[in-house]
Parts: sequence; C-alpha cells; structure tokens
Amino acid sequence: MTERIIELSSAIDPVLFYGINNANMQLIKTLCPKLKIMARGNIVKVLGDAEDVVHFEEIFQALETYCIEFNQLTEPVIIDIIKGKTPKETKVDNLILHGLHGKPIVARTPNQQKLVNEFSKNDLLFAIGPAGSGKTYTAIALAVRALKNKQIKKIILSRPAVEAGEKLGFLPGDMKEKIDPYLQPLYDALQDMIPAAKLKEYLEQGTIQIAPLAFMRGRTLSDAVVILDEAQNTTTQQIKMFLTRLGLNAKMIITGDITQIDLPASQKSGLIEALGILKNIKGISKIEFDVTDIVRHKLVQKIVEAYDKFSKKRKEKRL
Repeated sequence: MTERIIELSSAIDPVLFYGINNANMQLIKTLCPKLKIMARGNIVKVLGDAEDVVHFEEIFQALETYCIEFNQLTEPVIIDIIKGKTPKETKVDNLILHGLHGKPIVARTPNQQKLVNEFSKNDLLFAIGPAGSGKTYTAIALAVRALKNKQIKKIILSRPAVEAGEKLGFLPGDMKEKIDPYLQPLYDALQDMIPAAKLKEYLEQGTIQIAPLAFMRGRTLSDAVVILDEAQNTTTQQIKMFLTRLGLNAKMIITGDITQIDLPASQKSGLIEALGILKNIKGISKIEFDVTDIVRHKLVQKIVEAYDKFSKKRKEKRL
C-alpha cells in the first residue's frame, strides 16, 4: 500500500474545490473506489496501490488546473476528468478570465480589448474615459489574471479617496472603517472574480492590498500589478509620488475621468499634467475610452452625452 499527501494549490478556495457539504469530494471518492481518500483543510491524503495512487495524483492535478482556470468545479467536469475525457468548454471571445461560478469576464468593447493588448506590451498604462466604460473593472480583471497565473505576487489597488484628513473624523469607526466606503468599488470588482473565502484570505495575507493613495508614500511596489483609480483627483505631487513607486516585475494601470475632477478650482489635476509630461516615453501607453464603451445601464451613456453637450454649451456662452 502507498500513501500520498497532496496539498491543494494556494490559488484555490478549498470550499470551491470540495463542493458544498463536500459534494465534490464524495463524488471523487465514489469514482475512485480502490482508494481511501481523506480531505481536511488544504490537505488530501490518499491510500492505495502505488499505480492507483499515481493515477489519482494526475487526476487531482487536472482537477486543480480546471478549477483555477474556470473558478468552478462541477459534477460533469469531475466525471469527465476522472474518466480521462476533456471537459466540454464553450469558447468565449476576448476572454480575460473566469470569475465567480465560472462567469466569463471579457473585454466587451474595442477599447477594453486594447487595454488588454497594451497590458502585455507596456509596464505603465493610462486608461482614460467616462464613468461606466469598464476602465477599472478591466484593469482589475487583468491584475487578478496575472495573480492566478503566478506572474506576480500581489495586487495593490489605490484611490485618492480622502480629500482632506480632517474629514475622516466625522466618520464612525477606526481608520479601516473610515476609508472602506471610498474603496468599495474596488471591492465590488474583486468580489465578481474571486470566491469570498479566498478574497478574505488574500486581503488578510496582504496578497491583495486596497489602500488610500496617502498610504503609498515611501513604498517600492515590486512583483505586483498596481492600479490607481480615480486618478483625475490627484495633485501633481501625489501622482508623481505614486508613479515613482513602480518596482521590479511590476505593472501600473492609472484610470481616471478628466471630466469629473473634484479638486478645488485652484488646483490642477495631476493626471492631466502627467499625460502631457509622459506622452512620448517608451513603455507607457494611453488608452482613451469614450461613451461608446459604456457598459452600464443604457441610460448611463445618454446621461454622459447630455452632460457633455451641456458643458460645451456653457463653455461657448463664456466665450
């Protein structure tokens, strides 16, 4: 008799792999009757004849690979893999990765696909465009894919969430509770792509870090995808500080909407200034989204267009 201890990949949520009430593991045990299989936490113990145990290790690796790629493990897939068949896969165009429950997360517009393409070629990208155009969502999907593929060790997400430190005092709770509401859009995107238990683990371990821009000072961000959201609300000093955090084996994606600047009128947006200063540097790419990229409710595109018309008319009157 041979015994093997198999450790479940750290990229997999054990609950997702084992199934609700261990339904997946029960099915695996049923389909492998010659083996004694025990699972606890991220450890699986297998006992049986040497040949059967080796074959099971191959099956287990195939199940892991599928689960990591598709973010789910279903009964038909388990049966196909154990029987030596290739699970049926529906081809999805412009796929970035599979999110929660195997949901395909794709580049839905040409500019979103351009962001995906430019990500592989450049270490610093600016994604500029209106609300709802998928800038941040696509950027986070690219970061999660890189983490799953072990191309990086961590994801760092930031926003210039707090305009003035004294405003925090009016919010209840500790520092984390004060800043979390500002960062909720980033959490929302992550929750679409990573199972809840695994996301909690990543956040607790620091594999995924979400923090206000002010917390970036003094750091060197290496082996990471770093995303700065709402960058139109940075000052010149803030965005310069952030851009110079870029370390080895790291990529940065800066997203923003230059029509929604919340800075005081006397202050120039650091994003607008950075776009001008850095426009001719090799390794930096700029992707401009527009109203045709808006993938929220159909009314959002009409709202953005209406405000654009209003702003143009107001400018013409001033002239």
